[in-house]
Amino acid sequence: MVDKGDLAEGIDARIAELAGRQHGVVAARQLVALGISRSAISKWAGRGKLHRLHQGVYAVGHEAIGDEGRWMAAVLACGPGAALSHLSAAALWELLKPREGPVDISLASQSGRRSRRGICIHRCASLGGKAHLSTERGEMRLAPLVTVRWGIPVTSVARTVGDLRRGAYPEWLVRKAIRQAEFMKFRVGVRTDRSRSDLERDFLRFCRRHGLPEPEVNVKVGKWTVDFLWRSARLAVETDFFDYHRGSVAFEDDHDRDFGLRRMGLTVHRYTGDQLRAYPAEIAAELGERL
Repeated sequence: MVDKGDLAEGIDARIAELAGRQHGVVAARQLVALGISRSAISKWAGRGKLHRLHQGVYAVGHEAIGDEGRWMAAVLACGPGAALSHLSAAALWELLKPREGPVDISLASQSGRRSRRGICIHRCASLGGKAHLSTERGEMRLAPLVTVRWGIPVTSVARTVGDLRRGAYPEWLVRKAIRQAEFMKFRVGVRTDRSRSDLERDFLRFCRRHGLPEPEVNVKVGKWTVDFLWRSARLAVETDFFDYHRGSVAFEDDHDRDFGLRRMGLTVHRYTGDQLRAYPAEIAAELGERL
């Protein structure tokens, strides 16, 4: 005879394993597939074993889920074929920082609501096709333009960038995502100047305006990536901007890198955006002497 305690322990282990694969969240339909009744799910939610995030989607054990859990919960809430997209996908791919607010989800279906609480739904017919993606029973058959990252169904990098370009987002934000995608060596089909920030783009313009030779951009030198490099002159320039150089740890890392580059025979100059605007002639002369 099977002991009820052993049976309950086995079910708990299967729920924990499922939640572990899905960043701490599960769908009610997945629990039913494990043999758990709808009434039991309701009781567990009432006792705090499950915490409702969306209709039919729960955090297991506690509500303290991270961004990945929030994204996964939104995908599960929208059912089979749903994929993280737009700004949320850009955050998952690490092209942009995670943001507060509704999670962007794309669906191939053209019918249904355009939004639900905590979720912004995008209807994208091109995501459909004979293949499909489902998180049910562990299936991961991929639809066109959709893949899986960290266990979360998500639009591909190229599709994500395309959605951002077609959306009503600030131009600087779209440029930032494109540059980061290129820096991470993703193929996005967009021509860029390979700079990772507006400050880097401004520095390239600064060089052209002052007749300085075009540098290589974001170049690997040893274990470091240098913002700008004139290889023949053994000259490197680092541009500092608050978003990319914040806090004491970043400050120490920057100076460790400069020290290492100097030991490799490079001259390293570091300029802030304010310095480029305040002392353009002086900086151009300083670089010109070396070049």
